[in-house]
Parts: sequence; C-alpha cells; structure tokens
Amino acid sequence: MKTLLVYYSYTQNTGGIARRVREALGCDVAEIQTVSPYEGDYDSVVEQGRREVEADFCPDIRPLGVELSGYDRIILGIPVWWYTMAPAMRTFLTENGLAGKTVIPLVTSGGWPGHTVKDVEALCPGARVEKGVSLTFNGTRLATPERELENWIQGLK
Repeated sequence: MKTLLVYYSYTQNTGGIARRVREALGCDVAEIQTVSPYEGDYDSVVEQGRREVEADFCPDIRPLGVELSGYDRIILGIPVWWYTMAPAMRTFLTENGLAGKTVIPLVTSGGWPGHTVKDVEALCPGARVEKGVSLTFNGTRLATPERELENWIQGLK
C-alpha cells in the first residue's frame, strides 16, 4: 500500500509530527501551502481563522506537486482551527476527491479536536476513513504522551 502524508501547518506543530511520521514510515509527504500566506501576529491570524471557519471559506492553495492517483492511503495532518480543520485543509479535501482511498486523520490541536473527524468524513465521500490519532499541544510542546504517538505510528507500519 503506497502512502502519502498530506499536511497543513501554520505553527509547525503539525509539520513536526509529519516529519516524524515520514521518518518512521518512509512515506511521501506533501505540504499544503496557501497562495496568500497568513500575515500578522498570532492573535490576528486566529481571528482571521475564526472568520474563515465560520464562513466555510476555502483559501486558494498551491499545487501539491504529487499525483494523488498513485497512492492508496492518505494520512491527513490536520491542525484544528475553531473545532474543525484549518481552512487550507478544507480546500484540499474539497478540490481533491479521495474516493476509493484509505484516509487516516492525524489531528493536532491546542485542546479539543471538535468535529474535525466528522468533517473529514463528510468531505471524503467514497473513501474509507479509518480511526486516526488526536494529538494535543501546549504551545509548541506535545502534551499527548509520546508513547501514544509512537504506538499510533507503529500501527501504521
């Protein structure tokens, strides 16, 4: 089964976990990047993110540079913004049908994942969405026990 990890990361918490997964699995990785980067201090980006989530806004994203048809399994590195996925991940899922693929959510948050996984399921019709993992950060420090992350990664092998 060929695996691709697709992730978005504003603060690089999700990006750091994505690198760990890539090293452990040897899978391909693609980072979602918005065409117009978020600007301003953290609080202003959080407020912009809130407005975007409330409006179901999908920002333009850059091409990933990979052909999704070549992969059977897609791990989604998803930061939680206001109890759901970051708008850039919403754009990716809206623009790319993952029907017929196995999708595994890798959710990162500062507290509660909200309805992120249900939203992934809704945006991935025809895909098999498996149980993933939800990791909590305290700022830039992983608050979820390392063992939980390591066990999840081992289960992907």
